[in-house]
Amino acid sequence: MDKAFQYKDVVKTFPDFKLGPINLELEPGTVLGLVGPNGAGKTTSIQCLVGLLRADSGEMRVFGCPNDLNKPEWKLDIGYVGDVHVFYERWTAARNLHFLSQFYPDWSHQKASELAERFQLPLNKRAKDLSTGNRVKLSLVSALAHSPKLLLLDEPTSGIDPVVRTEVLDVLFEVLETGDRAIFYTTHILPEISRLADELAFIDDGQIWFRTPKEDLIDRWRRISFRLAGADPAIKSAVSHRREGDNHQVISPDFEVTLQQLKELGAENIQDMRMSIEEIAVQILKGGKGVASA
Repeated sequence: MDKAFQYKDVVKTFPDFKLGPINLELEPGTVLGLVGPNGAGKTTSIQCLVGLLRADSGEMRVFGCPNDLNKPEWKLDIGYVGDVHVFYERWTAARNLHFLSQFYPDWSHQKASELAERFQLPLNKRAKDLSTGNRVKLSLVSALAHSPKLLLLDEPTSGIDPVVRTEVLDVLFEVLETGDRAIFYTTHILPEISRLADELAFIDDGQIWFRTPKEDLIDRWRRISFRLAGADPAIKSAVSHRREGDNHQVISPDFEVTLQQLKELGAENIQDMRMSIEEIAVQILKGGKGVASA
């Protein structure tokens, strides 16, 4: 089976920023979250893949087909929600959806209607009168109504309230039920990572640091407390270390290594606590490449 997408040595250069070279691929049925600070290259990466930006070099494929801007048939397999929501402003939401339906042979008016109802999207309002949240909803309906095999989502729930955000995530889970669809998304709302992503890729300064299954991070990272007198030891793998008297707390991305060292040092009252994936992501983003490769 073809990969949902492939980046091979993709580079995009701006006067003050360089993306890449990026090498990344995604299996059908998988959700990959791209995580990084603002300006890291998340949006540029997705815009190159969807064809909104032309890469300077490298190759990209969508289900085996090159993303050739002169032969745009490959775009039929993509649903895209970007950080800017472009519509005909004087048309109603319903008319915008009807217009878009002409370009997708697999468009389902019934599905568009059902999604609009679930998202409580006012179809009779003109695009220019929609709130930011409702514009996001309209973009999501547009992206999902033709049942794409690959969803590219750049901050998909930015600007919408928590209730609708939950509904959106429910819909995205349903998209994956067939097993052959994939989602590639960026987000700054870290709790979404714990619910949606199968894998995470961390990016900064245009470079992907590393990629890992979400469960591997949850299995390896721990917050560890212990008692130890004397000078502060150099704790293996620890990315943070706090002390109050003889009471210590460290955060470790490889808790088995850290626990073994603490036992060798004679530490007492050792306790390790699991961390949420959003807590782990924060530590990685704070610590940068050194933490990512620890």
